[in-house]
Amino acid sequence: MTAEYNPDVPLLSIENLEVAFKTQDGFVPAVRGVSFDIYPGETMAIVGESGSGKSTTAHAIINLLPGSGQVTGGAVKFEGRDLTKLGRSEIEHVRGNLIGLVPQDPMNSLNPVHRIGFQVEETILANGQADGRKAARKQAIQVLKEAGLADADRRLRQFPHEFSGGMRQRVLIGIGLSSDPKLLIADEPTSALDVTVQKRILDHLDTLTKERNTAVLFITHDLGLAAERAENLVVMHRGRIVESGPALEILQNPQHPYTQRLVAAAPSLASKRIQTAVTGHVDPLAEVLTESTGTVDLASIAHTEAVPAEPVIEFRDVTKVYKIRGSGFRSTDFTAVDKMSFQVPKGSTMAIVGESGSGKSTAAKMLLRLETKTSGSILVNGRDTDTLSRPELQALRREMQPVFQDPYGSLDPLHNIGNTVAEPLRVHGVGDSASRRKRVLEVLDQVALPSSVADRYPNELSGGQRQRVAIARALALKPEIVVLDEAVSALDVLVQAQVLNLLAELQSELDLTYLFITHDLAVVRVIADRVCVMEQGRVVEHGTVDDIFANPQQEYTERLLQAIPGASITLGSH
Repeated sequence: MTAEYNPDVPLLSIENLEVAFKTQDGFVPAVRGVSFDIYPGETMAIVGESGSGKSTTAHAIINLLPGSGQVTGGAVKFEGRDLTKLGRSEIEHVRGNLIGLVPQDPMNSLNPVHRIGFQVEETILANGQADGRKAARKQAIQVLKEAGLADADRRLRQFPHEFSGGMRQRVLIGIGLSSDPKLLIADEPTSALDVTVQKRILDHLDTLTKERNTAVLFITHDLGLAAERAENLVVMHRGRIVESGPALEILQNPQHPYTQRLVAAAPSLASKRIQTAVTGHVDPLAEVLTESTGTVDLASIAHTEAVPAEPVIEFRDVTKVYKIRGSGFRSTDFTAVDKMSFQVPKGSTMAIVGESGSGKSTAAKMLLRLETKTSGSILVNGRDTDTLSRPELQALRREMQPVFQDPYGSLDPLHNIGNTVAEPLRVHGVGDSASRRKRVLEVLDQVALPSSVADRYPNELSGGQRQRVAIARALALKPEIVVLDEAVSALDVLVQAQVLNLLAELQSELDLTYLFITHDLAVVRVIADRVCVMEQGRVVEHGTVDDIFANPQQEYTERLLQAIPGASITLGSH
Protein backbone atom coordinates (compact mmCIF):
# COMPACT_ATOMS: atom_id res chain seq x y z
CA MET A 1 0.00 0.00 0.00
CA THR A 2 1.40 3.42 -0.93
CA ALA A 3 0.10 6.93 -0.42
CA GLU A 4 -1.81 8.46 -3.32
CA TYR A 5 0.17 11.01 -5.27
CA ASN A 6 -1.15 14.24 -6.67
CA PRO A 7 1.75 16.67 -7.17
CA ASP A 8 -0.55 19.65 -7.63
CA VAL A 9 -2.55 19.44 -4.39
CA PRO A 10 -0.96 19.90 -0.94
CA LEU A 11 -1.26 16.92 1.36
CA LEU A 12 -0.92 19.24 4.38
CA SER A 13 -1.64 22.95 4.34
CA ILE A 14 -0.88 25.06 7.41
CA GLU A 15 -2.65 28.42 7.22
CA ASN A 16 -1.80 31.25 9.67
CA LEU A 17 -1.42 28.84 12.58
CA GLU A 18 -1.46 30.40 16.05
CA VAL A 19 -0.61 28.38 19.17
CA ALA A 20 -0.50 29.69 22.74
CA PHE A 21 0.08 28.25 26.21
CA LYS A 22 -2.25 29.17 29.05
CA THR A 23 -0.59 30.59 32.18
CA GLN A 24 -1.81 32.37 35.30
CA ASP A 25 -1.20 35.65 33.51
CA GLY A 26 -3.12 34.66 30.38
CA PHE A 27 -2.08 33.12 27.06
CA VAL A 28 1.57 33.23 25.98
CA PRO A 29 1.99 32.89 22.18
CA ALA A 30 4.36 30.14 20.99
CA VAL A 31 3.53 29.94 17.26
CA ARG A 32 2.60 33.11 15.38
CA GLY A 33 1.00 33.10 11.93
CA VAL A 34 2.84 30.06 10.53
CA SER A 35 1.90 28.98 6.98
CA PHE A 36 3.41 26.30 4.70
CA ASP A 37 2.37 23.43 2.42
CA ILE A 38 3.67 19.86 2.18
CA TYR A 39 2.97 17.87 -0.97
CA PRO A 40 2.66 14.06 -1.29
CA GLY A 41 6.06 12.37 -1.25
CA GLU A 42 7.90 15.59 -0.25
CA THR A 43 10.33 15.90 2.65
CA MET A 44 10.19 19.29 4.37
CA ALA A 45 12.32 20.31 7.35
CA ILE A 46 11.54 22.85 10.05
CA VAL A 47 14.75 24.26 11.51
CA GLY A 48 15.33 26.43 14.57
CA GLU A 49 16.79 26.49 18.06
CA SER A 50 14.97 25.29 21.18
CA GLY A 51 11.93 27.46 21.83
CA SER A 52 11.58 28.54 18.19
CA GLY A 53 8.19 26.82 17.89
CA LYS A 54 9.14 24.00 15.51
CA SER A 55 8.06 21.07 17.72
CA THR A 56 5.00 22.98 18.92
CA THR A 57 3.94 23.41 15.28
CA ALA A 58 4.40 19.69 14.63
CA HIS A 59 2.46 18.65 17.74
CA ALA A 60 -0.36 21.09 16.92
CA ILE A 61 -0.90 19.27 13.62
CA ILE A 62 -1.90 16.03 15.37
CA ASN A 63 -3.41 17.61 18.52
CA LEU A 64 -0.63 16.42 20.83
CA LEU A 65 0.02 19.76 22.52
CA PRO A 66 0.62 19.68 26.29
CA GLY A 67 -2.43 20.30 28.47
CA SER A 68 -1.93 24.06 28.60
CA GLY A 69 -1.29 24.41 24.86
CA GLN A 70 -4.09 25.44 22.49
CA VAL A 71 -4.49 26.26 18.82
CA THR A 72 -5.84 29.80 19.02
CA GLY A 73 -6.06 30.64 15.33
CA GLY A 74 -5.59 29.48 11.76
CA ALA A 75 -6.15 26.10 10.15
CA VAL A 76 -4.37 22.74 9.74
CA LYS A 77 -5.78 21.21 6.57
CA PHE A 78 -4.92 17.58 5.82
CA GLU A 79 -6.34 16.29 2.54
CA GLY A 80 -8.68 19.28 2.66
CA ARG A 81 -10.01 18.64 6.18
CA ASP A 82 -9.24 21.13 8.95
CA LEU A 83 -7.81 18.92 11.71
CA THR A 84 -8.40 21.64 14.33
CA LYS A 85 -12.17 21.18 13.83
CA LEU A 86 -12.24 17.39 14.30
CA GLY A 87 -13.59 15.64 17.38
CA ARG A 88 -11.48 13.40 19.58
CA SER A 89 -12.29 10.10 17.85
CA GLU A 90 -11.77 11.63 14.41
CA ILE A 91 -8.33 13.08 15.22
CA GLU A 92 -7.31 9.79 16.87
CA HIS A 93 -8.12 8.00 13.61
CA VAL A 94 -5.98 10.47 11.64
CA ARG A 95 -3.15 10.21 14.17
CA GLY A 96 -1.36 6.93 13.59
CA ASN A 97 -3.36 5.83 10.55
CA LEU A 98 -2.81 8.80 8.24
CA ILE A 99 -0.14 10.78 10.10
CA GLY A 100 2.65 8.92 11.89
CA LEU A 101 5.04 10.28 14.52
CA VAL A 102 8.65 9.43 15.37
CA PRO A 103 9.42 11.25 18.67
CA GLN A 104 12.78 12.55 19.82
CA ASP A 105 13.63 10.48 22.89
CA PRO A 106 13.25 6.73 22.31
CA MET A 107 13.88 5.81 25.94
CA ASN A 108 11.10 8.04 27.25
CA SER A 109 8.77 7.11 24.38
CA LEU A 110 8.94 3.37 25.02
CA ASN A 111 7.48 2.00 28.25
CA PRO A 112 10.37 0.40 30.20
CA VAL A 113 8.14 -2.18 31.92
CA HIS A 114 6.64 -3.64 28.73
CA ARG A 115 8.35 -5.82 26.14
CA ILE A 116 9.00 -4.32 22.72
CA GLY A 117 6.58 -6.75 21.05
CA PHE A 118 3.69 -5.78 23.31
CA GLN A 119 4.20 -2.09 22.57
CA VAL A 120 4.38 -2.56 18.79
CA GLU A 121 1.35 -4.86 18.83
CA GLU A 122 -0.69 -2.41 20.92
CA THR A 123 -0.05 0.33 18.37
CA ILE A 124 -1.04 -1.94 15.49
CA LEU A 125 -4.26 -2.96 17.26
CA ALA A 126 -5.08 0.61 18.31
CA ASN A 127 -4.81 1.73 14.68
CA GLY A 128 -7.00 -1.13 13.47
CA GLN A 129 -4.22 -2.60 11.37
CA ALA A 130 -4.75 -6.20 12.53
CA ASP A 131 -7.61 -8.38 13.73
CA GLY A 132 -6.59 -10.05 16.96
CA ARG A 133 -3.36 -10.52 18.90
CA LYS A 134 -2.00 -13.29 16.65
CA ALA A 135 -2.29 -11.18 13.50
CA ALA A 136 -0.84 -8.18 15.36
CA ARG A 137 2.17 -10.24 16.43
CA LYS A 138 2.79 -11.35 12.86
CA GLN A 139 2.64 -7.76 11.66
CA ALA A 140 4.84 -6.58 14.55
CA ILE A 141 7.58 -8.97 13.40
CA GLN A 142 7.27 -7.54 9.88
CA VAL A 143 7.41 -3.97 11.25
CA LEU A 144 10.68 -4.66 13.09
CA LYS A 145 12.17 -6.39 10.04
CA GLU A 146 11.31 -3.40 7.86
CA ALA A 147 12.83 -1.12 10.51
CA GLY A 148 16.12 -2.97 10.00
CA LEU A 149 16.18 -5.11 13.15
CA ALA A 150 17.55 -8.58 12.55
CA ASP A 151 16.08 -11.58 14.39
CA ALA A 152 12.80 -9.70 14.89
CA ASP A 153 10.99 -12.64 16.51
CA ARG A 154 13.51 -12.72 19.38
CA ARG A 155 13.63 -8.93 19.61
CA LEU A 156 9.90 -8.80 20.35
CA ARG A 157 10.53 -10.54 23.67
CA GLN A 158 13.11 -8.01 24.84
CA PHE A 159 12.68 -4.85 26.93
CA PRO A 160 13.71 -1.33 25.83
CA HIS A 161 16.73 -1.26 28.17
CA GLU A 162 18.14 -4.25 26.28
CA PHE A 163 18.26 -2.22 23.06
CA SER A 164 20.86 0.37 22.05
CA GLY A 165 19.71 3.92 21.30
CA GLY A 166 19.81 3.23 17.56
CA MET A 167 17.75 0.05 17.95
CA ARG A 168 15.14 1.83 20.06
CA GLN A 169 14.90 4.57 17.44
CA ARG A 170 14.37 1.92 14.73
CA VAL A 171 11.48 0.54 16.77
CA LEU A 172 9.85 3.98 16.89
CA ILE A 173 10.36 4.46 13.15
CA GLY A 174 8.75 1.06 12.57
CA ILE A 175 5.81 2.01 14.80
CA GLY A 176 5.46 5.37 13.04
CA LEU A 177 5.30 3.70 9.62
CA SER A 178 3.36 0.60 10.69
CA SER A 179 0.05 1.84 9.25
CA ASP A 180 1.54 3.24 6.03
CA PRO A 181 0.71 6.87 6.88
CA LYS A 182 0.62 9.49 4.17
CA LEU A 183 2.64 11.90 6.35
CA LEU A 184 5.35 11.07 8.88
CA ILE A 185 6.40 13.68 11.48
CA ALA A 186 9.99 13.00 12.58
CA ASP A 187 10.70 15.24 15.60
CA GLU A 188 14.48 15.35 16.19
CA PRO A 189 14.51 11.58 15.55
CA THR A 190 18.28 11.10 15.82
CA SER A 191 19.57 13.97 17.98
CA ALA A 192 20.70 11.63 20.77
CA LEU A 193 22.54 9.20 18.48
CA ASP A 194 26.13 8.89 17.28
CA VAL A 195 26.66 10.42 13.85
CA THR A 196 27.31 7.05 12.19
CA VAL A 197 24.17 5.53 13.74
CA GLN A 198 22.27 8.72 12.84
CA LYS A 199 23.30 8.36 9.20
CA ARG A 200 22.24 4.69 9.06
CA ILE A 201 18.88 5.47 10.68
CA LEU A 202 18.13 8.43 8.38
CA ASP A 203 19.28 6.54 5.27
CA HIS A 204 16.91 3.74 6.24
CA LEU A 205 14.09 6.20 6.92
CA ASP A 206 14.67 7.76 3.48
CA THR A 207 14.43 4.34 1.85
CA LEU A 208 11.24 3.35 3.67
CA THR A 209 9.43 6.64 2.98
CA LYS A 210 10.43 6.71 -0.69
CA GLU A 211 9.15 3.16 -1.16
CA ARG A 212 5.79 4.19 0.29
CA ASN A 213 5.77 7.69 -1.25
CA THR A 214 5.28 9.04 2.28
CA ALA A 215 5.65 12.76 2.91
CA VAL A 216 7.96 13.66 5.81
CA LEU A 217 7.99 16.67 8.13
CA PHE A 218 11.50 16.63 9.63
CA ILE A 219 12.13 18.70 12.78
CA THR A 220 15.76 19.54 13.63
CA HIS A 221 18.04 22.29 14.96
CA ASP A 222 20.87 21.37 12.55
CA LEU A 223 20.53 23.27 9.28
CA GLY A 224 23.25 21.19 7.63
CA LEU A 225 21.41 17.96 8.45
CA ALA A 226 18.09 19.43 7.29
CA ALA A 227 19.51 20.58 3.94
CA GLU A 228 21.00 17.14 3.37
CA ARG A 229 17.72 15.33 4.04
CA ALA A 230 14.95 17.67 2.84
CA GLU A 231 13.97 19.29 -0.45
CA ASN A 232 12.49 22.36 1.25
CA LEU A 233 13.19 24.20 4.50
CA VAL A 234 11.21 26.35 6.89
CA VAL A 235 13.36 28.36 9.31
CA MET A 236 11.57 29.34 12.54
CA HIS A 237 12.63 31.91 15.13
CA ARG A 238 10.56 32.97 18.15
CA GLY A 239 7.42 31.35 16.82
CA ARG A 240 7.57 32.85 13.32
CA ILE A 241 8.84 31.71 9.94
CA VAL A 242 11.74 33.97 9.01
CA GLU A 243 12.79 32.19 5.81
CA SER A 244 11.57 29.31 3.64
CA GLY A 245 12.30 27.75 0.28
CA PRO A 246 14.49 25.12 -1.42
CA ALA A 247 16.91 23.63 1.10
CA LEU A 248 20.16 23.99 -0.82
CA GLU A 249 19.31 27.51 -1.90
CA ILE A 250 18.78 28.60 1.71
CA LEU A 251 21.93 26.85 2.89
CA GLN A 252 24.13 28.32 0.17
CA ASN A 253 22.61 31.79 0.18
CA PRO A 254 20.81 32.50 3.48
CA GLN A 255 19.01 35.85 3.49
CA HIS A 256 17.75 36.34 7.04
CA PRO A 257 20.33 37.18 9.75
CA TYR A 258 19.00 34.35 11.96
CA THR A 259 19.43 31.80 9.16
CA GLN A 260 22.93 33.13 8.55
CA ARG A 261 23.70 32.55 12.23
CA LEU A 262 22.42 28.96 11.99
CA VAL A 263 24.64 28.30 8.97
CA ALA A 264 27.65 29.94 10.64
CA ALA A 265 27.13 27.97 13.86
CA ALA A 266 26.68 24.45 12.40
CA PRO A 267 29.91 22.55 13.22
CA SER A 268 29.62 20.44 10.06
CA LEU A 269 29.63 23.58 7.92
CA ALA A 270 32.22 25.35 10.05
CA SER A 271 34.63 22.48 9.48
CA LYS A 272 34.32 23.05 5.74
CA ARG A 273 35.16 26.73 6.14
CA ILE A 274 38.28 25.89 8.14
CA GLN A 275 39.66 24.30 4.98
CA THR A 276 39.38 27.66 3.23
CA ALA A 277 40.86 29.48 6.22
CA VAL A 278 44.01 27.37 5.87
CA THR A 279 44.50 28.76 2.37
CA GLY A 280 43.71 32.32 3.46
CA HIS A 281 40.33 32.29 1.68
CA VAL A 282 37.74 34.03 3.87
CA ASP A 283 34.08 33.03 3.99
CA PRO A 284 31.87 36.02 4.93
CA LEU A 285 29.62 33.72 6.97
CA ALA A 286 32.60 33.14 9.27
CA GLU A 287 32.01 36.65 10.63
CA VAL A 288 28.28 36.27 11.20
CA LEU A 289 28.49 34.43 14.51
CA THR A 290 31.17 36.84 15.72
CA GLU A 291 28.91 39.83 15.09
CA SER A 292 25.91 38.18 16.78
CA THR A 293 27.71 36.90 19.88
CA GLY A 294 30.66 39.24 20.28
CA THR A 295 33.05 36.27 20.42
CA VAL A 296 35.69 34.75 18.22
CA ASP A 297 34.17 32.52 15.53
CA LEU A 298 35.78 29.10 15.61
CA ALA A 299 34.94 28.60 11.95
CA SER A 300 37.63 31.09 11.02
CA ILE A 301 40.37 29.44 13.06
CA ALA A 302 42.83 27.18 11.24
CA HIS A 303 44.58 24.62 13.44
CA THR A 304 48.34 24.77 13.50
CA GLU A 305 50.74 22.46 15.28
CA ALA A 306 51.84 24.11 18.51
CA VAL A 307 55.42 24.25 19.65
CA PRO A 308 56.06 20.87 21.34
CA ALA A 309 55.57 21.08 25.09
CA GLU A 310 55.93 18.65 27.94
CA PRO A 311 52.86 16.43 28.13
CA VAL A 312 50.46 17.27 30.93
CA ILE A 313 48.56 14.00 30.37
CA GLU A 314 50.14 10.76 29.17
CA PHE A 315 48.56 7.32 28.70
CA ARG A 316 50.98 4.41 28.30
CA ASP A 317 49.41 1.13 27.16
CA VAL A 318 46.38 1.68 29.40
CA THR A 319 43.91 -1.22 29.47
CA LYS A 320 40.56 -1.59 31.22
CA VAL A 321 38.90 -5.02 31.50
CA TYR A 322 35.46 -5.48 33.04
CA LYS A 323 34.17 -8.75 34.45
CA ILE A 324 30.73 -9.42 32.96
CA ARG A 325 28.70 -11.72 35.17
CA GLY A 326 27.05 -14.62 33.36
CA SER A 327 24.87 -17.48 34.53
CA GLY A 328 25.75 -19.08 37.85
CA PHE A 329 29.22 -18.10 39.06
CA ARG A 330 30.66 -17.67 35.58
CA SER A 331 31.96 -14.39 34.24
CA THR A 332 33.55 -13.25 31.01
CA ASP A 333 36.13 -10.55 30.36
CA PHE A 334 35.17 -7.45 28.37
CA THR A 335 38.04 -5.22 27.28
CA ALA A 336 36.68 -1.67 27.17
CA VAL A 337 40.07 0.00 26.56
CA ASP A 338 42.93 -1.94 24.99
CA LYS A 339 46.54 -0.66 25.31
CA MET A 340 45.67 2.99 24.79
CA SER A 341 48.58 5.44 24.44
CA PHE A 342 48.58 9.20 23.81
CA GLN A 343 50.04 12.49 25.08
CA VAL A 344 48.41 15.88 25.63
CA PRO A 345 50.76 18.91 25.67
CA LYS A 346 50.05 21.74 28.10
CA GLY A 347 47.49 24.28 26.88
CA SER A 348 46.25 22.10 24.02
CA THR A 349 43.07 20.11 23.29
CA MET A 350 43.11 16.38 22.65
CA ALA A 351 39.85 14.97 21.31
CA ILE A 352 38.97 11.32 21.73
CA VAL A 353 36.35 10.39 19.18
CA GLY A 354 34.41 7.24 18.39
CA GLU A 355 31.00 5.61 18.42
CA SER A 356 29.17 4.63 21.60
CA GLY A 357 30.96 1.70 23.20
CA SER A 358 34.34 2.57 21.67
CA GLY A 359 35.89 3.17 25.11
CA LYS A 360 36.33 6.94 24.96
CA SER A 361 34.33 7.77 28.11
CA THR A 362 36.02 4.91 29.99
CA ALA A 363 39.38 6.53 29.20
CA ALA A 364 38.16 9.83 30.66
CA LYS A 365 36.87 8.11 33.81
CA MET A 366 40.23 6.40 34.34
CA LEU A 367 42.02 9.75 34.08
CA LEU A 368 39.59 11.23 36.65
CA ARG A 369 40.08 8.16 38.87
CA LEU A 370 36.38 7.35 38.63
CA GLU A 371 37.41 3.97 37.20
CA THR A 372 40.47 1.88 38.08
CA LYS A 373 42.65 0.83 35.15
CA THR A 374 43.56 -2.84 34.75
CA SER A 375 47.09 -2.26 33.45
CA GLY A 376 49.37 0.39 31.96
CA SER A 377 50.30 3.81 33.30
CA ILE A 378 48.55 7.19 33.48
CA LEU A 379 50.87 10.13 34.09
CA VAL A 380 49.85 13.68 34.98
CA ASN A 381 52.65 16.26 34.81
CA GLY A 382 55.13 13.39 34.56
CA ARG A 383 53.98 11.58 37.71
CA ASP A 384 52.39 8.15 37.67
CA THR A 385 49.03 8.54 39.40
CA ASP A 386 49.43 5.07 40.98
CA THR A 387 52.40 6.29 43.04
CA LEU A 388 50.65 9.28 44.61
CA SER A 389 49.96 9.47 48.33
CA ARG A 390 46.45 10.29 49.53
CA PRO A 391 47.19 14.03 49.97
CA GLU A 392 48.86 14.11 46.55
CA LEU A 393 45.88 12.34 45.01
CA GLN A 394 43.55 14.84 46.64
CA ALA A 395 45.62 17.67 45.14
CA LEU A 396 45.46 15.95 41.74
CA ARG A 397 41.67 15.87 41.92
CA ARG A 398 41.74 19.64 42.33
CA GLU A 399 43.88 19.92 39.20
CA MET A 400 41.43 17.89 37.05
CA GLN A 401 37.75 18.82 36.79
CA PRO A 402 35.01 17.25 34.64
CA VAL A 403 32.17 18.70 32.56
CA PHE A 404 29.60 16.08 31.61
CA GLN A 405 27.04 15.78 28.81
CA ASP A 406 23.82 16.44 30.71
CA PRO A 407 24.11 19.67 32.72
CA TYR A 408 20.66 19.16 34.24
CA GLY A 409 21.60 15.69 35.48
CA SER A 410 24.89 16.90 36.99
CA LEU A 411 23.42 19.95 38.76
CA ASP A 412 21.45 19.36 41.97
CA PRO A 413 17.94 20.78 41.37
CA LEU A 414 17.57 21.50 45.11
CA HIS A 415 20.66 23.74 45.26
CA ASN A 416 20.87 27.21 43.80
CA ILE A 417 23.61 27.95 41.28
CA GLY A 418 25.80 29.77 43.79
CA ASN A 419 25.90 26.76 46.13
CA THR A 420 26.43 24.37 43.21
CA VAL A 421 29.44 26.30 41.87
CA ALA A 422 30.87 26.70 45.40
CA GLU A 423 30.57 22.99 46.24
CA PRO A 424 34.07 21.97 44.98
CA LEU A 425 35.54 24.79 47.10
CA ARG A 426 33.74 23.51 50.21
CA VAL A 427 34.69 19.87 49.53
CA HIS A 428 38.38 20.79 49.24
CA GLY A 429 38.27 23.21 52.18
CA VAL A 430 39.16 26.24 50.13
CA GLY A 431 38.51 29.64 51.75
CA ASP A 432 35.64 30.84 53.94
CA SER A 433 32.05 31.59 52.89
CA ALA A 434 32.88 35.17 51.86
CA SER A 435 35.87 34.23 49.70
CA ARG A 436 33.93 31.34 48.17
CA ARG A 437 31.09 33.67 47.25
CA LYS A 438 33.61 36.03 45.64
CA ARG A 439 35.11 33.15 43.65
CA VAL A 440 31.64 32.03 42.51
CA LEU A 441 30.92 35.49 41.10
CA GLU A 442 34.35 35.52 39.40
CA VAL A 443 33.79 32.24 37.54
CA LEU A 444 30.22 33.13 36.60
CA ASP A 445 31.64 36.26 35.01
CA GLN A 446 34.28 34.15 33.22
CA VAL A 447 31.57 32.05 31.58
CA ALA A 448 29.54 35.17 30.67
CA LEU A 449 26.72 34.70 33.20
CA PRO A 450 25.41 37.60 35.30
CA SER A 451 25.90 37.51 39.06
CA SER A 452 22.13 37.28 39.53
CA VAL A 453 22.29 33.69 38.25
CA ALA A 454 23.90 32.68 41.57
CA ASP A 455 20.52 32.91 43.31
CA ARG A 456 18.60 30.96 40.66
CA TYR A 457 17.98 27.22 40.32
CA PRO A 458 18.81 24.83 37.41
CA ASN A 459 15.19 24.56 36.26
CA GLU A 460 15.13 28.35 35.75
CA LEU A 461 17.98 28.25 33.22
CA SER A 462 18.21 27.22 29.58
CA GLY A 463 20.31 24.23 28.48
CA GLY A 464 23.12 26.50 27.34
CA GLN A 465 23.10 28.44 30.61
CA ARG A 466 23.18 25.21 32.62
CA GLN A 467 26.20 24.03 30.66
CA ARG A 468 27.93 27.34 31.36
CA VAL A 469 27.22 26.74 35.06
CA ALA A 470 28.78 23.27 34.77
CA ILE A 471 31.89 24.84 33.21
CA ALA A 472 31.98 27.49 35.95
CA ARG A 473 31.79 24.77 38.58
CA ALA A 474 34.72 22.99 36.93
CA LEU A 475 36.75 26.23 36.93
CA ALA A 476 36.07 27.11 40.58
CA LEU A 477 39.21 25.32 41.85
CA LYS A 478 41.41 26.86 39.12
CA PRO A 479 42.25 23.48 37.56
CA GLU A 480 44.95 22.85 35.00
CA ILE A 481 43.03 20.09 33.19
CA VAL A 482 39.35 20.02 32.19
CA VAL A 483 37.80 16.75 30.98
CA LEU A 484 34.79 17.43 28.76
CA ASP A 485 32.68 14.31 28.16
CA GLU A 486 30.17 15.00 25.34
CA ALA A 487 29.88 18.47 26.86
CA VAL A 488 28.11 20.09 23.87
CA SER A 489 26.34 17.17 22.19
CA ALA A 490 22.94 17.88 23.80
CA LEU A 491 22.90 21.57 22.80
CA ASP A 492 21.37 23.40 19.84
CA VAL A 493 23.91 24.42 17.23
CA LEU A 494 23.77 28.13 18.15
CA VAL A 495 24.27 27.41 21.85
CA GLN A 496 26.85 24.77 20.99
CA ALA A 497 28.85 27.30 18.98
CA GLN A 498 28.72 29.81 21.84
CA VAL A 499 29.95 27.21 24.36
CA LEU A 500 32.76 26.09 22.01
CA ASN A 501 33.79 29.73 21.60
CA LEU A 502 33.73 30.13 25.38
CA LEU A 503 35.93 27.05 25.87
CA ALA A 504 38.45 28.38 23.34
CA GLU A 505 38.58 31.76 25.07
CA LEU A 506 38.97 30.22 28.54
CA GLN A 507 41.74 27.94 27.30
CA SER A 508 43.63 30.90 25.87
CA GLU A 509 43.06 33.06 28.97
CA LEU A 510 43.77 30.42 31.63
CA ASP A 511 46.20 28.13 29.75
CA LEU A 512 43.88 25.14 30.26
CA THR A 513 44.49 21.66 28.91
CA TYR A 514 41.39 19.91 27.55
CA LEU A 515 40.58 16.25 27.08
CA PHE A 516 37.49 16.45 24.86
CA ILE A 517 35.33 13.33 24.48
CA THR A 518 32.83 13.28 21.61
CA HIS A 519 31.27 11.16 18.87
CA ASP A 520 31.08 14.12 16.49
CA LEU A 521 34.09 14.79 14.26
CA ALA A 522 32.56 18.09 13.11
CA VAL A 523 32.90 19.45 16.66
CA VAL A 524 36.42 18.01 16.87
CA ARG A 525 37.33 20.00 13.76
CA VAL A 526 36.55 23.33 15.41
CA ILE A 527 37.87 22.75 18.94
CA ALA A 528 40.77 20.27 19.00
CA ASP A 529 44.48 20.35 18.15
CA ARG A 530 45.00 16.60 18.06
CA VAL A 531 42.64 13.63 17.89
CA CYS A 532 42.57 9.95 18.84
CA VAL A 533 40.05 7.86 16.91
CA MET A 534 38.80 4.87 18.92
CA GLU A 535 37.03 1.73 17.74
CA GLN A 536 36.11 -1.15 20.04
CA GLY A 537 38.51 -0.05 22.75
CA ARG A 538 41.56 0.54 20.56
CA VAL A 539 43.12 3.70 19.14
CA VAL A 540 42.98 3.04 15.39
CA GLU A 541 44.30 6.42 14.30
CA HIS A 542 45.78 9.54 15.89
CA GLY A 543 47.41 12.76 14.76
CA THR A 544 46.74 16.44 14.22
CA VAL A 545 43.16 17.37 13.41
CA ASP A 546 44.19 18.75 10.02
CA ASP A 547 46.02 15.54 9.10
CA ILE A 548 43.14 13.29 10.17
CA PHE A 549 40.57 15.30 8.22
CA ALA A 550 42.73 15.75 5.12
CA ASN A 551 44.16 12.24 4.96
CA PRO A 552 42.34 9.63 7.07
CA GLN A 553 44.18 6.30 7.05
CA GLN A 554 41.44 4.01 8.34
CA GLU A 555 38.11 3.09 6.76
CA TYR A 556 36.46 3.57 10.17
CA THR A 557 37.70 7.19 10.33
CA GLU A 558 36.43 7.79 6.80
CA ARG A 559 32.99 6.50 7.87
CA LEU A 560 32.95 8.94 10.80
CA LEU A 561 33.87 11.80 8.47
CA GLN A 562 31.26 10.82 5.89
CA ALA A 563 28.60 10.63 8.61
CA ILE A 564 29.02 14.32 9.56
CA PRO A 565 25.60 15.94 8.90
CA GLY A 566 25.75 17.99 5.73
CA ALA A 567 29.06 16.42 4.67
CA SER A 568 27.72 15.79 1.16
CA ILE A 569 26.66 19.42 0.64
CA THR A 570 28.75 21.88 -1.34
CA LEU A 571 28.70 25.38 0.09
CA GLY A 572 28.25 28.13 -2.46
CA SER A 573 30.37 31.24 -2.75
CA HIS A 574 29.09 34.26 -0.85
